[in-house]
Amino acid sequence: MSVSSGDRPEPRPRPGNLREFGEKIENMTGLRVQIVGGRLVMSPTPRGKHAGVVKRLRRQLEESGLPPGLDVYEVSSIALPEDLDDYATPDLVVLPTDWEEDDDWLADSRDAVLAVEVISQSEKSREIRDKADWYAVALVPALLVVDPRKSVWALHTRPGNGSYQQVLPGKFGESVRLPGPLDVEVDTGDFPVYGSPPERG
Repeated sequence: MSVSSGDRPEPRPRPGNLREFGEKIENMTGLRVQIVGGRLVMSPTPRGKHAGVVKRLRRQLEESGLPPGLDVYEVSSIALPEDLDDYATPDLVVLPTDWEEDDDWLADSRDAVLAVEVISQSEKSREIRDKADWYAVALVPALLVVDPRKSVWALHTRPGNGSYQQVLPGKFGESVRLPGPLDVEVDTGDFPVYGSPPERG
């Protein structure tokens, strides 16, 4: 597949220019593009309830009093160490506040304290597993996966050997204690739950 802009053909996706190709798709379609394990992953614009979960989580993290020098960010991408062609854009990520002064658009995953992924209605189990493994390979110390389809969450910690060695599952209504340096208890009781997918006319 090639994408053209006017009469000028754009490059085809191949190793080494996936990031460039992903950026062009984002600009043309508005889809959120990530490169996870060398594969282009495109996500539709999040639904309102997805945004509601992200908003509630962000508000709790901000009001909890994060440690000095850390803050929570949306729409910030993090790169896989040693491979800038591979990157993910979590729904929320806790990074050093120095990130606000950075001209780059890719943060170093080793600076991330926590990544949060809110599952969309269309995501498949394999995609969720692959993404969790990606964060583990990137050595993000904690990943919180929130699934409004099933009213459940899972806290992944202790990355090593390409996966998280510890996974704590829970249900909406049960609080989740985020590990240090955050040491924050997140209340999941008011997280929105997806209804049936809307009918297409």
